[in-house]
Parts: sequence; structure tokens; C-alpha cells
Amino acid sequence: MNRLDRFFEISARGSTLGAEVRGGLVTFIAMAYIIVLNPIILSSPADVEGNSLQFAQVSATTALAAGVMTIVFGLIARLPFAFAAGLGINSFLATTVVGEVTWPEAMGLVVINGFIIVLLAVSGLRRLVFDAVPMQLKLAITAGIGLFILFIGLVDAGFVSSTGLASPPVGLGAGGMGSISTVPTVAFVVTLLLTGVLVARRVRGGILIGLVAGTVVAVVVEAIWDLGSAQDRAGGWSLSVPQFSGSPFAFPDLSLVGEFSLTGSFSRIGILAAVMLVFTLVFANFFDAMGTFTGLSREAGLSDEKGTFPRLRSALIVEGAGAAVGGASSASSNTVFIESGAGIEEGARTGLANLVTGALFLAAMFVSPLASIVPTEVAAAALVVVGALMVSQVRHIELSEFSVVLPVVLTVATMPFTYSIANGIGVGFISWVVVRSGAGKAREISPLLWIVAAGFVVYFARSWIENLMAV
Repeated sequence: MNRLDRFFEISARGSTLGAEVRGGLVTFIAMAYIIVLNPIILSSPADVEGNSLQFAQVSATTALAAGVMTIVFGLIARLPFAFAAGLGINSFLATTVVGEVTWPEAMGLVVINGFIIVLLAVSGLRRLVFDAVPMQLKLAITAGIGLFILFIGLVDAGFVSSTGLASPPVGLGAGGMGSISTVPTVAFVVTLLLTGVLVARRVRGGILIGLVAGTVVAVVVEAIWDLGSAQDRAGGWSLSVPQFSGSPFAFPDLSLVGEFSLTGSFSRIGILAAVMLVFTLVFANFFDAMGTFTGLSREAGLSDEKGTFPRLRSALIVEGAGAAVGGASSASSNTVFIESGAGIEEGARTGLANLVTGALFLAAMFVSPLASIVPTEVAAAALVVVGALMVSQVRHIELSEFSVVLPVVLTVATMPFTYSIANGIGVGFISWVVVRSGAGKAREISPLLWIVAAGFVVYFARSWIENLMAV
């Protein structure tokens, strides 16, 4: 135990073995939906040759990659930040990339993206970019991510949904009709209020208690009303139906591991088009992770006055490796998950929590039926609570100058409104260098921040650039 304490710095960070185990468990519960959601996203579309990925295979490799990378990160970086397939990149692959290339070729681009990020981290450039970001923007990124995951929780629970109209684009309840009309959403509200009270009263294990209680209620509700899945009937559970059916064990099919092509996309669509796809992946991966690292380290109380945290360089290198591992296993790029904040709020402060989360992901390959018992609506309550806690970081930002206010507000607002951390960071960077310079503060801006802002201009204009290249 003493060796474990010294290696992970448990006591030094004010944590305990129980808090780490509990935090790791809560993080897994908050993230377990990815085992279901990632294969839904990746197995839905056919690639350019008409081939599709199989749900069960993607689910198995999703759990495998998440488990391995979470444990590796915990051992090397010794931080309580768990890994899994990034939702922004897997959606980009499914909606854009496989319309031009095959699935193995798409995953090959993800692997290349990972190699590039690792090289940027090893060279120190990624750390330089991280350090060049002013503290006001780092805090804004934290608050923006908090608002983003709060919004994700509300959407996942069906509390907020699209109206299908130009205005208003979203509304309360199913179909944005202004009314809570489904039992799963009511289960979310009950879980959210219970968890909120527990956290407000500083009950140890409050989030975990709320999740367990919400799941028990959901299982009882399903046993009484047999709501089923929303895919089968209106008013059902969105992803996971909280019930036991059949054997809880299933042997994983890992045949997708190694099914990628590094060069196929370049010969199929040309070098320039392939490079633009890689550029998009790198930018999204690079800055999504940077923003998440900033938010989580701040929430865990591990960052210093400049926003940096212990073993930052190792963390950045492993995160890049996660992208390559995710591509090599056909699970999509693996990156640090903002849902780790649920475990951090539960007390996790070290990489020991990651060992718990990672082990549960590996176990989930064999007990995938059990992983689906916690419905998304219940897990969403934890996201809303954690998001609210992260948004509170905005109180530390000095907002006396409008040249700070505008970039901060744009950063915070763009993340949830565009459903992208990278978009929020990009808008924040561009507005910061332009508005602050116009206000006579140009000398305070790092030259590297100007370069990154210019890169984001290219990133936001990539569709226009691709059209020009196609002419």
C-alpha cells in the first residue's frame, strides 16, 4: 500500500484508496454509454464500397481500446482522466470520411493523425501551444466544456430536443414541444434532483449514490411498464433498456483489430484531399483534448496558476497514442473524456482511478449485456451535475475589459451551440487575437497564438478550400 501511495501520490493529492476506487467506478458509469453509442454511429453508414462495420465488433473494440488507453494513461501520466472513442471524430468519420474512402482507409487516416499528434507532443510544440493560451481563455474553455457536457446531458435525457424548426431550434421535452412527456425523461429529472441534493449536502459518494438509485428506479419502471427502446416505440429508453435479458456474458469479437490501411486513401482520393482530411482530424483531436485536459485538471485542483498540471508532456504524448490505437482497432480515435469529471467530483485525483475505470472497460467486453443496464437518461444526470460544477469556474475570470469579455463569451457559447470543443477554442483564439490587438494589447499576445488562430481560420474554411481544390 505504501508503494501504491507513493507511485500514484494518493496522499500527496489529498485522496484515499476508497475515493480513487469510487471515482473510477463513477467515471466508468458516466462513460459506459460509449460502448453502445460508438458502434451505433460507426456501424450505421456504409463506406464508399458499400461495406459496413458490425455493431458487436465495434462494441468489443471500443471497450478494448478504452480499457487499454485508460490504464496506460493512468500508469504513465498518473492522472484520473479516462479515455474512449471521441464523439466528434467518430461522427466526422461516419458522416464525411467514409463517403470518400473505405472504413480501413478511414481508420488509417486516424492512425496517421495519432502519429502526427505524438510527434507534436514529443517535439514540445504541443506544450508550447498549451502554455501560449492566456489563463482567461483556459478558464473560459473549462466553463465552455462544462456548459457543453451539461447540454449533452440534457439532450441525452430527452429534456431538451430539436423542434425541427428554424426558430426555435430546440425546445423542452420530446420534439421540443414544451412538455416532459416520457417516463425515461422523468427518471432523469428524479435522478438529477436526487444527485443535486446529495452533492449540495456534500454527501460522500453523492454522484455514485444518485446513479445507482436512478438505475434501480429505471429497472423497476421498466419491469412495470415495459417501455422498451425508443427505436421500437415512442417514449422508450434512448439507448440502453434497463433490464436483464439472456446471459450477462458474451465473448468479444476482436476481428476488427488491425483492419486499417495507411496509404489506401491517398491513392483513392488523391494526396491533397487526404491531407485535408488528416488536417481536420488533427485539429479536432489536438484542441478537443487540450480543452478537456484544461477543464479536468482545473476541476481536480491539479493545475497551477498558469493552467498546467503534473506530467503534462507525458499526458499529451499518451493522448496522441490513443488516437493511433483507436484507429488501429477500428474504434475511432481514442481521447481523454470529459465525463472523467464525474469521477473527479467523486474524489478521484490520481491514475489509480484510471486503473479501475480501465479494468471495468476490459471486463465490459465480456459482460456487455450488464454494461447496458444503466440507461443513458440516468447517466445524463451525472453529466448535468458535473457540467454545472465546471461552469462555476467562470467566477475566476476577470471580466472588467470587454476585449476579454467577448472572446470568453464566444468560447463558452460556441462549444454547446456547435456541439464541438474544438470549434469553441478556435472561435475563442481568433476573437482573442483580433479584439485584444484592436484594443492595443497586441504585445501581450504570444506569436504562437497568432499562428494557431491562423490555422483555425484555415480549419473553419476547409470546405471552401476543398471545393477550390476540386475545381
